[in-house]
Amino acid sequence: MSTSTTVGSTGPVGGADEERAGGSPIPGRRRRRQQAHNVEASSHHRGPVWTVAGYVGMALIVLVVAVPLFWILVTSFKERGDIYVRPAKWWPDPATGQNYSELTTRIPFFDYVRNSVIITSATSIAKIVLGVISAYALSLLRFPGRSVVFLVVIAALMVPNQITVISNYALVAQLGWRNTYQGIIIPLAGVAFGTFLMRNQFLNLPGEIIEAARLDGAGPLKLLWRVVMPMSWPTLVAFSLITVVNEWNEYLWPFLMSDDESTAPLPVGLTFLQNNDGVTNWGPVMAGTVLAMLPILVLFLVLQRQMIKGLTAGAVKS
Repeated sequence: MSTSTTVGSTGPVGGADEERAGGSPIPGRRRRRQQAHNVEASSHHRGPVWTVAGYVGMALIVLVVAVPLFWILVTSFKERGDIYVRPAKWWPDPATGQNYSELTTRIPFFDYVRNSVIITSATSIAKIVLGVISAYALSLLRFPGRSVVFLVVIAALMVPNQITVISNYALVAQLGWRNTYQGIIIPLAGVAFGTFLMRNQFLNLPGEIIEAARLDGAGPLKLLWRVVMPMSWPTLVAFSLITVVNEWNEYLWPFLMSDDESTAPLPVGLTFLQNNDGVTNWGPVMAGTVLAMLPILVLFLVLQRQMIKGLTAGAVKS
């Protein structure tokens, strides 16, 4: 009897647990509850502050981006004298379309648009096709030296395009490709970014589906076209849109390669809106800038959902 009483009063399960269950909470548990309460109160107190800070940050970003765009649009409808007045006029009074008319008469505007469409289409298709094929080979095919090739691709991402301008210019000039479409397009058809982006997407695909397709007899091309690409559509759209925007806005290399409206794209053509003394008439330049932005803006609005899905693919794993 005494042994039972002693064990019950001093054991780790008996009297001590009953005392804690019937009396005050366990000190460690009480401490954890207090810490959790403090964290919850602190997060509740900081919540509105961070929300306001987030809205302020978004408003600043919108101002930084929207104000220059608004100024470009407004300036394109101003008369020439109103562009240079001080203080600046934030609204055209009166509004005029003379700048758009002068844009199409002072330079062969539609020739530059045609060149931009040709160069952007050819370069984008080359980059997308080569990027997808090379990424597929580096991710899902096995061949000797695959890691070395991927390291070369990564190294190419580290080199700015401006560094290779001199060597590319010398090579293209020796080939006699100056002021030609191929002289502009071929040096721009690099695929380092697209290869890197699409390779990561292909590596994140479910391996079970890839193996099942191979067991069903799917060859490399069928596997790519019927299995891999349908599951990678959002990333492909993002890659395509980024490529099209970059090529449409490309300026330095086409400026070095083209001499006139036969091959020069629109960004280069807008630089010819200068008087002989080098004074720029900013009204037609702003009008040309607005017209140059419209195709890309429409394309982005149409494909923005797919682009966001593609850029965030693989960020959250189930």
